[in-house]
Amino acid sequence: MARVCEICGKGPVSGNNISHAHNRTRRRWMPNLQRVRIMVGQVKKQAYVCTGCLKSGKVRKAA
Repeated sequence: MARVCEICGKGPVSGNNISHAHNRTRRRWMPNLQRVRIMVGQVKKQAYVCTGCLKSGKVRKAA
């Protein structure tokens, strides 16, 4: 599974963990993807969608 939202294309972002001693190690922030059934036109489809798209109403969920 590619960790990318199928609606907005949001994916992993990289950066650093910084300890109290200011040691830096690489890390990744993953998007909060949920597997949901959505309507694409008249067709029901399962897709990985980020919670930002779900909350903002960019996706119409299937019954």
